[in-house]
Amino acid sequence: MRRTWPYKSRNGEDRNGEEDVSLAADPRPDFLCIGAQKAGTSWLYRQLTEHPDFWMPPVKELHYFNLLGRVPSVASARARDDRDRRFLEAIKRLSARSHLDLEDYAGLFAVKGDLLSGDITPAYSMLNDEVIERIVSHFPNLKVIFLARDPVERAWSQLSMGVRLRNIIPFNATDAQDVMHNLLDPGVLLRSHPSKIVARWKRYVRPEFFRVYFFDDLEKNPVELRRSILVFLGADPNKPSGSLKADDSSDVRKDKLRLTAKVRDRMARFFEQELKACAAELAGPAKGWPARYGFSLLWFVWQLADDLDLFCWLDWIA
Repeated sequence: MRRTWPYKSRNGEDRNGEEDVSLAADPRPDFLCIGAQKAGTSWLYRQLTEHPDFWMPPVKELHYFNLLGRVPSVASARARDDRDRRFLEAIKRLSARSHLDLEDYAGLFAVKGDLLSGDITPAYSMLNDEVIERIVSHFPNLKVIFLARDPVERAWSQLSMGVRLRNIIPFNATDAQDVMHNLLDPGVLLRSHPSKIVARWKRYVRPEFFRVYFFDDLEKNPVELRRSILVFLGADPNKPSGSLKADDSSDVRKDKLRLTAKVRDRMARFFEQELKACAAELAGPAKGWPARYGFSLLWFVWQLADDLDLFCWLDWIA
């Protein structure tokens, strides 16, 4: 039996005043956004929260799967309506357990009613194969989004955020050795190989339910990026996200540490193989990432060598 309760829309629109909204008959998340951190996930959360086709949790990052059910951000979350309060109460109960409960996790999304909803947690990019397989087996029709960003730029943005939020001890950003020491932190390094993240998730998610989007497009054409994501999720791209514009990406403009040419070059050499892997496997804007760091000729020679090997092999077969 489905229950209803009155509420007002969180985005401030009246929607004809008080409205009866039913619990979802089949509670579950419609999608996960698995990152990447510093690649536009906050922008996406704001766009979906204000869109009339979605109900999004009052906590942007649930961290349910990477912290084994312990959700630290719930304590500071503010409920804006009855739906939020019900969600927060449910996730607090769920977080008290010492194991993953996929059925009760799905139940968190009962409050979405007939709207779309999902979990945007960039840390899910670091989940291991066992957890990913469990998630996808339980939610076979779950859509998965990954926002990819140039590994050098993404890592530098994460380090800058870490210093700004005092999660990282301030370091000499002009000293390549000091930078590399911080870059090798697992919390940074594991998030900085998008080709491996995508390959790991694609082993379990069916192709029609998995999409890679790019931070490059958020910078260059946010309107089209928004439209593409909404269409994939099954929402109406012509409906506005309240008064929020598609190019409202305030996080992009936050202060970053100054990246010197020497440090940039050292980071680029460290990520050279990953940049090339992204160009080959992710395609799209990633095809241009190696050239930013002067690897275009090496990339061309590498491709040519592969083609030459194939040509010689075919000639030998003939």
